[in-house]
Amino acid sequence: MPVHFTFPTVFLLAVMLQAASGVPPYPPSVCIADLQLDWSTHQRHAQGSDNFQLTWADDNHLYGAWGDGGGFGGTNSRGRVGLGVARIEGPANEYRGFNVWGGYEPENPAQFDGKSWGMICSGGTLFMWVVPDVPQGKHYRNHYEYVELARSDDHGATWTKAPWKFRQSENLTIPTFLNFGKNDAGVPAEFEGYVYSYFIRPQSPTVEHQGPNAVGLIVHKPGVVYLARAPKADLFSSKERHQFYRGLDERGQPLWGPVDQKQPVFEDANGVGWCMSACYVPALKRVLLCTEHDASSQGTLGLFDAPTPWGPWSTVKYFDRTAAFGATRPGSDLPWRDNIFFAAFPTKWFDGLDCTLTFTGAGQGRDNDSFNTVRGRFVLP
Repeated sequence: MPVHFTFPTVFLLAVMLQAASGVPPYPPSVCIADLQLDWSTHQRHAQGSDNFQLTWADDNHLYGAWGDGGGFGGTNSRGRVGLGVARIEGPANEYRGFNVWGGYEPENPAQFDGKSWGMICSGGTLFMWVVPDVPQGKHYRNHYEYVELARSDDHGATWTKAPWKFRQSENLTIPTFLNFGKNDAGVPAEFEGYVYSYFIRPQSPTVEHQGPNAVGLIVHKPGVVYLARAPKADLFSSKERHQFYRGLDERGQPLWGPVDQKQPVFEDANGVGWCMSACYVPALKRVLLCTEHDASSQGTLGLFDAPTPWGPWSTVKYFDRTAAFGATRPGSDLPWRDNIFFAAFPTKWFDGLDCTLTFTGAGQGRDNDSFNTVRGRFVLP
């Protein structure tokens, strides 16, 4: 939310105060009064495997990637792969998970390592943003160094990587797709024809997960998110066809340009996580974006809504360390620690205002280091 001050020192003071106080970066939503979760519906599967950002494919199943575990039926060690792909079949209250690519007793072996927090199905093809475990030419893990795009034309059985990369030196890291309906249907007319991706700006263009500039997996401050779009037909073939949001024109319409002209589409002085999710809710006609702030893996999630992929944003929920996500869970007695770092809404499981939230945490093979679901409902003002 851009704010203009006469004196730079006043602006700096305001940013410091916001970051110190944990104040949400955007005003309260006028479209969503609350998200109520029914913790008696809490399910947990794939213990030891995390992430699982899901997309609704043309075959009516959900697909998503996990990291560092054996997937469904596996453990933190049994069937462990750095990157696996799962298929989830069935309704939200009675689903089943299968290991399509990697993991315990998989349908197909994994072909490469890495991590992913972004998958989408468009035109019957699955696309997955992938960041490396150990980058080419390095001997240590660094998820931040570059981003690759992989595609699968056989519902996750095999994957091929594009010959180009987005790099950390371009101030881009760990993206996610904006997911709409089944097979990327249900896109409103004013922004159809494109696939949209949100990229996190790294805390610095040289920061590393491990290695000489190691900081671990952190909330990046000051928090900045960029938005890119690519024509559906050119998503895989061309890096240059990805246009980046670069502000609004005098009529309030978005401007697009090359990566070196990008401008923030979302900002939070308290930081943004090293991963995020984004989806469109048809019943609300709103885009939802979820990411961390303040500190990672402590349940400090923020949920934001907007009428378009580029805003304007408002705040639905803003958890902090005094009241973390899931700190109270009436009806669920599953083991718990306040270590959540990722949450998302599978679009297949929207039913009007009813929804299912998936989430995962840093439990090191225990508690929320797993695939978790809980049913909920958006409350209108």
